[in-house]
Amino acid sequence: MTTTFITGANKSLGFESARRLIEAGHTVIVGARDPERGRAAAAELNARFVRIDVTDDASVAAAAADVAAHEGHVDVLINNAGVPGVNPPAAEITADDARAVFETNVIGVVRVTHAFLPLLAGSGAPVIVNVGSGLGSFGVTHDPERFESTFAMPLYDASKAALSMLTAQYAKALPQLRINVVDPGYTATDFNGHSGPQTITEGTDAIVALASIGPDGPTGTFQDRHGAVPW
Repeated sequence: MTTTFITGANKSLGFESARRLIEAGHTVIVGARDPERGRAAAAELNARFVRIDVTDDASVAAAAADVAAHEGHVDVLINNAGVPGVNPPAAEITADDARAVFETNVIGVVRVTHAFLPLLAGSGAPVIVNVGSGLGSFGVTHDPERFESTFAMPLYDASKAALSMLTAQYAKALPQLRINVVDPGYTATDFNGHSGPQTITEGTDAIVALASIGPDGPTGTFQDRHGAVPW
């Protein structure tokens, strides 16, 4: 049975990904920063909860140790936790603003990946799915036909662009793993005040698909529910 750990799994894309993967036969571990919300989500899913704050070294190390003690290994790691950060006028953006976004969206992924690589090494077909965004795509944000080109969110977009490059480089450096980044698309979630036109199920299609690949699956790709996304 495939064991899958998901960060930020207490709501929205993380929760729906967990629900769908459990339905597909995965053993899912619900990772969340807030213990009350995490336990409630895990109870609803009939899954196990492990507290994890991706911005805190000790919390991530404790989460990895917990999984090592209970499950022994992980087959799939889904780095889903992310924050939109603040979006002031560009001239008012500060270093502290940038640090807060990158700490979760980029450094948090490095922190969790580093801690969970030994657990993934115990899998016969280890997979990492990083949840990115079309807003981190140079191609998408420069395409006047795409709604993403109408937004100016310097910090969030830059953090997701960094995540895409991080994914591509991890895939090159760790060929024994399948490592991909996904764009959920403009999905109705708390992230955007439920303004997105996609359903939560549509928004998790690419996450679920790339969490379900085998050892011959793709690696180093950027995909959404329709296929390849331009970098």
